[in-house]
Amino acid sequence: MLKVANSVINVSQITGVLPVVNGGTGVTTSTGTGNTVLSATPTLSGDVNLSTGNLVIGTSGKGVDFSITSHPAGMTSELLADYEEGTWTPTQGAGLTVVGAFSSAGNYTKIGNIVVLTGFVAGATSVAFASGGAIICGSLPFTVGGSALQVGNGINSANTVTTSCFANGTSVNSGGSFAANAQYHFSVSYRV
Repeated sequence: MLKVANSVINVSQITGVLPVVNGGTGVTTSTGTGNTVLSATPTLSGDVNLSTGNLVIGTSGKGVDFSITSHPAGMTSELLADYEEGTWTPTQGAGLTVVGAFSSAGNYTKIGNIVVLTGFVAGATSVAFASGGAIICGSLPFTVGGSALQVGNGINSANTVTTSCFANGTSVNSGGSFAANAQYHFSVSYRV
């Protein structure tokens, strides 16, 4: 809906080009669908408030551009062009010793080029691993970028034993040993 003075106009009733107050190039609307399409490069002043719906980026590689802000030397991008969240299933790595049936679950959030993984691996009786072994192998939702190791931490289900872990390629490896325990919960962040 478009509010004009003290009246409300339904977007589906508008056709053609509307003028934009305080300058700009106008707003073109599609008829009957309720979708509003901005012309090539409109100039809007003030805040933009969406009462319902989402702001949808229609082209891959586009997003929110923060280039108006100052930045330190070494800055390589000010475009927030990706956000995603979901679930993934950790796959048993060769360094993980499992007694009983293996089970696992995980969640991830990707913001720009940073991925944050959380998850757990478990055995019906126990899981254990030695320092440096692959806990999870080949099932990360995104491949680790570059050659630098990306650190994380883990803890047992009883909250009594912690150890470090790191993402490398498509795996999560142990940074220390983990004695037999029911579950190993972990979190690791990395660049893609």
